Amino acid sequence: MNPVIGLDISKGQSQGQAFLKKGQPHGKSFSFVHTQEGLQYFLNLIKEVESRTGQLPTVMLESTGHYQAAVVQFLEEHDIFYIVVNPLISNQAKKSSLRKVKTDAVDAFQLWELYYKEEFEIYKHRGIKLLNLRHLTRQFESLTDMYVQAKLQFHAVLDQVFPEYNGVFGDLFSKISLSFLREFPTSQSIEDAGESTLVERVACICTSRSERWAKEKVQVIMTAASRNPFKKTAYESHLISLQLYIDLLLQYQEHLSKLEVKGIL
Repeated sequence: MNPVIGLDISKGQSQGQAFLKKGQPHGKSFSFVHTQEGLQYFLNLIKEVESRTGQLPTVMLESTGHYQAAVVQFLEEHDIFYIVVNPLISNQAKKSSLRKVKTDAVDAFQLWELYYKEEFEIYKHRGIKLLNLRHLTRQFESLTDMYVQAKLQFHAVLDQVFPEYNGVFGDLFSKISLSFLREFPTSQSIEDAGESTLVERVACICTSRSERWAKEKVQVIMTAASRNPFKKTAYESHLISLQLYIDLLLQYQEHLSKLEVKGIL
């Protein structure tokens, strides 16, 4: 015997049909929801087929992205072989089938037909470490894209508030640069604070540098403030946006740093 279970997976639930061998269905089509109770029902059915045939059935399912995650993980935990079919292959089989009715039960039925017609390899599990690395890599790429967009939008707002600030620090987007700008976003706020307060804040934000460096940097900051064309910000909304972008940029940097620690870069 060569038992198989065709499984049509959708969001939160699955429809299936079990076969003891080619042309011999086991009972009627069944369905279960993707909960612990539902998955246990599915496992009991698999064991029932095993007891009838003397071997564990192979589970045949069409790739449905993250909808299949709960079922696939459950199958792997119980060492049950499964085959993931490319939707292009299964759709082509459906078009050539005499059964033109579109239902989940029919889709599950057609998967077993495809199983007996074609030669498929058992799904090769890539390993948790490899899958984690793939997910982290995708997360890193997504965060990087958002980080780049936030930097562009931040720069656009800064040009309307304090354009002369660009160049004060070697890296405009460094933690010390963004942290200082969050506290003193305008020329007026820098002039109101005074030199001694600014030196204290720079030294506090960047503890790895000397007091002399902090004083020299404050002189550069105050010079930039005196050259700034916007002595006062006409739009309060610009200051709100600037604060929001600074917070976003610092958060992105923190998350990207965590991914670096995990070995993505």
